[in-house]
Amino acid sequence: MESPERVELPAAFEDVDVDILVQLIADMMERLMAHNDQIPLSPESLTRFHSRTPPGISVLDYLRRIVRFTKAERSCLLITLHYIDQISARMPVFVLSSLTCHRFVIASIAVSSKCLCDTFCSNSVYAKVGGIPVGELNVLEREFLRMIDWQLTCTREVLQEYYVNLVRTYSRGLYVINDALSSSGISSDSDMDYDATPSPTASPQPGPSTLQLRGGSGSPTASRREPSTILIDTATLAPEAPQPPTVEQNMAFAAFQQQHAMDMDPG
Repeated sequence: MESPERVELPAAFEDVDVDILVQLIADMMERLMAHNDQIPLSPESLTRFHSRTPPGISVLDYLRRIVRFTKAERSCLLITLHYIDQISARMPVFVLSSLTCHRFVIASIAVSSKCLCDTFCSNSVYAKVGGIPVGELNVLEREFLRMIDWQLTCTREVLQEYYVNLVRTYSRGLYVINDALSSSGISSDSDMDYDATPSPTASPQPGPSTLQLRGGSGSPTASRREPSTILIDTATLAPEAPQPPTVEQNMAFAAFQQQHAMDMDPG
């Protein structure tokens, strides 16, 4: 069976079709979620972004819905990946999973649109599109800003780096950027790439649930970098010290376990 012909994409992320960009981002998030969903949930890892059960809409359809009704710009979509890296570096207990992804995405788009765009929607619109009450979105927005310490911007080069590597690692292998090296600033002999696929012998570990870089010579024995901003120096970030679960987290965890037990009860 012949492999499908690869489609050449524009070198710059600003020129790519927005639905293709949505497919690339959703594909990466789905792979992250599949890995992170294997990490056991603990009380101290619960956040405002956790839902009791995974939403009934896929990440791809959710992103398409957001783009359709809010006209979210490409930069706002791509910077969501940067936000995941930043928050994961600051708060190692946070993981992007099927329980957190949707709320994280709608909060990220709402915040980034206000920061990066001249025009944006009201929170009532973002909430309606995201399928949550506006009061809940307000709480998620405040929590998001606290988690990322109001660091809402990055360079255009960072976003371009994400775009290039999303194309390289797309699971269906359908797209290619012929001018990727010249537009992304990556040296042709650096062989830098994302690796979101865990080793088959490694058990899932909590910590930054983000894209990871594979650098150096490309040798299987090459050491892995820590997860992973691209052009941001994680040494300048101050991770929060681990904290014991709060009363609110313990109560939420108990409610989650009760809901899970009810879902599993065949009667």
